[in-house]
Amino acid sequence: MPCRCEPSPLNLGRKQARHVWCRGTVYLGFNLGLTLKVQSSHPVSKVPGSIELFSHFSDLDMTPEVQQRIDDLVNQDKIVVFMKGNKLMPQCGFSNNVVQILNMLGVPYQTVDVLDDAEIRQGIKEYSTWPTIPQVYINGQFVGGSDILIELYQKGELQQMVEVALAS
Repeated sequence: MPCRCEPSPLNLGRKQARHVWCRGTVYLGFNLGLTLKVQSSHPVSKVPGSIELFSHFSDLDMTPEVQQRIDDLVNQDKIVVFMKGNKLMPQCGFSNNVVQILNMLGVPYQTVDVLDDAEIRQGIKEYSTWPTIPQVYINGQFVGGSDILIELYQKGELQQMVEVALAS
C-alpha cells in the first residue's frame, strides 16, 4: 500500500521542522544535538533552515473526551510534565532527567504519570505529534522531551522560557 503522508508544522523551540505522518515503517532517533537519523521509504527533502521529522503512529484516534482531559491537564499549570512516574519517583531515566532539570531551576511544576492511564499515555503522543515520553509543556505549549530540555537548559534558553511563563 503506498504511503499517504500529510505535512503538519512542529515547533522545536527555535528549530522548525515539518512533521510528516506516515503509515509506512519509519524509524526515528536523535541525539543531544538534535541531529535526526531517519530511515524511510520516502526521500527526505531539504528545506533551508528546517529539519525533517518522520514518525509512525498507530491508526488509533484520540477520543474527544481524552483530548479534553489532556487540554485541561496541559493548561492547569504553567509547567506540566507528562512522564513515567512522578516528580518524587521517576520511573525512567529520561523522565528523571526532566525532573532534575526543573528541580535545579527551582520552579513549581506538575507531573502526570502516564503509567497510571493508558488513554493519556497514547493520547499525549497524538496530541503533540511527538512519539516519546516525557513531554514538557510550558504555558500550554509543547516544548519537547528530555533531550530538548537538556539542550535548552545548557544554552540558558529554558531558564528564560520558564521566567516568562511564570511572570505571565
